[in-house]
Amino acid sequence: MQQTPFIGELIGTMIIILLGNGVVANVVLKRTKGENGGWIVITAGWAFAVTFGVFVANAFGSPGAHLNPAVTIAFAVLKSDYSNVFTFISAQLIGAFLGAVLVWLQYLPHWKATEDHESKLACFSTNPAISSPLANFLSEFIATIVLIVGIAAIGFSGTSDVHRGPIPSGVAPYLVGLLVWSIGLSLGGTTGYAINPVRDLGPRIAHTILPIPNKGSSQWGYAWVPIAGPILGAIVGALILRMFSF
Repeated sequence: MQQTPFIGELIGTMIIILLGNGVVANVVLKRTKGENGGWIVITAGWAFAVTFGVFVANAFGSPGAHLNPAVTIAFAVLKSDYSNVFTFISAQLIGAFLGAVLVWLQYLPHWKATEDHESKLACFSTNPAISSPLANFLSEFIATIVLIVGIAAIGFSGTSDVHRGPIPSGVAPYLVGLLVWSIGLSLGGTTGYAINPVRDLGPRIAHTILPIPNKGSSQWGYAWVPIAGPILGAIVGALILRMFSF
């Protein structure tokens, strides 16, 4: 099969969800080796997931490795080029769904061993620590602006300074992973920091349709927050960058 941006975005996003939601499952499901590992383990696991998701996306044909509709939309606004938006977001959504299915398979006997519905849902999609739609939206909005501005800053070559060169391509994924880790540690305690619409939507669809024992509600009433917050945050982040001629 040919390497293409569509395949790269799909497989890279799948890896992010498999490793990212996989670490959540390892921490919150019963009778795993990582049970009760805590927030630091979860945020670190997500950071590593993003890092290697970017490498995988590059290897399978997506040099930009957006892996997130918020990033795709932000760069479309920043560059006034919307030609890849539908293709990339479609690939990202499919990849996120498939990654969630793989998490389900990986932890197959642990769903029955876990009684708490919220813990099972947490292995797929996000949920606020305190339910407050406006505050939850603002959390996702602010965190996504930080993500977009941070990614742009990492990619900034510094060509105006002759003593600085561009960041080597092999280093950038690690820096993006550190950025995601920082967001999770500092801003993620309110909503679980989706900062990526398909990271929440794809797995929430999977949670809805998979035969998970006693899974409870998929809580679709909250689903608009991790979709709208990151999208609007991405647009505002891109407009901020345009103001400074990025």
